[in-house]
Formats: sequence, C-alpha cells, structure tokens
Amino acid sequence: MKHVGLMLGGPEDLWPDQLVSDIDAPITDWVGVDRGSLRLLQQDVVPVMAIGDYDSMVPAERHRVEHAVKDMRYSVPEKDDTDSELALQAAFEDLRADEVSIFGATGGRLDHLLVNLWLMAEPRFKEYAPHVAIVDRQNLIRFFLPPAQLVFPRTEYKYVGFVNLTPVTDFTIRNAKYLLAPFASDYPVSWASNEFLGDQPIQITFSKGIIAAIYSKD
Repeated sequence: MKHVGLMLGGPEDLWPDQLVSDIDAPITDWVGVDRGSLRLLQQDVVPVMAIGDYDSMVPAERHRVEHAVKDMRYSVPEKDDTDSELALQAAFEDLRADEVSIFGATGGRLDHLLVNLWLMAEPRFKEYAPHVAIVDRQNLIRFFLPPAQLVFPRTEYKYVGFVNLTPVTDFTIRNAKYLLAPFASDYPVSWASNEFLGDQPIQITFSKGIIAAIYSKD
C-alpha cells in the first residue's frame, strides 16, 4: 500500500510526538507543501515532491529545498487552488496514493485550518475522502461517505465528534454513548464529545453528505 504524508506549514508544536503516530500504516512517501518541505528536511526526511509558491522561505531556505528535492513544483501566490489542494491532488493522481495523511494542517491561521478541513467537501476530492486523514498531536480526523459506516474506537482517543461538512440527510448515530435520531441539516453541525461503548464500533448512517469523525484526547 502506498501511504503518502503531506506536510503543511502549521505549527510544529502541534505535530504528533512521532510523525507516524496515530495512523495505521507506515508512510511510504512524503510531499512537502511550501514551508513544510523545509520542515521535513529539518527532520532528516527528504520529500519525493515539493509543492508551493515558497513565499514563506528566505532564499537560503528555498535553495536548500531545491537542492534536496528532485520533483519541485511551483505555484504562484495568485491562484485558484491552495497549495494544500494542489498537493492532495498530486498525491492521488501522480503518486497514486492509496492513503494520505496530512500533518501541519491545524493551528496557526484559522483560515488555513478551515481550508484544510473542508478539502473533502470539494466534489473533485469526494472519492478520496475515505482515504484521507488529518493528524495532529491531539486529534485525528477521518471522513465518511454514505450510506452506512462503522467508526472504530482507537485506544489513544477518549472522544469522537461528528461534523457534517455538507448538507446531510437521515444522519443517525447508534451504538455510542449519545445517540442521534435521523437528522437533516443544510448547514454544518458539530456533535462533539461522544464516546465509544467499550471496544464496539459506532454505527453511523446517512443518505446524503460527507461526515468528518474527529477523534480527540485531552
């Protein structure tokens, strides 16, 4: 399985203790997104690809990245796609990723956080949603499509919340501490701080929409 890690430019203090913690399979390839490329090199990790306009780097930093990374891709600041979107698309279409885990996507600027969270709401990325995770020190976000899914417990997380990123219909939560009767909404709603019943998976069903499951720990 090809598991690609995307390193974005979010604060390093929100990274997991180990970059591969809280995910299920080793990362086989890394992609650096703008300053994330430099941060990988500082961890002695050479990304197979770097994407960005690199305006967050001074010339010496940019030269270091260009010298180390074989596949350099340049965007311009005035563009329709964010660097995160370009990197996610390249991971699946060019690197043929089976799974993608995104690091450095949370903290810092709130507009960047929202861009990264709502990536999966874009129609062009919908098919990839079940194969993407966003990981930081305290949270793991997975994405689900209808009609029915099992959300399995993970020992390192006490809580799991659910957010509909798009309009949702017939959304139910079963086999959890807090249940949800069939629910519909045209706007995002967050059902926070739910909990698993022992080692049993939570069952969610819905006929329309994209659901983010946010595992979290205090």
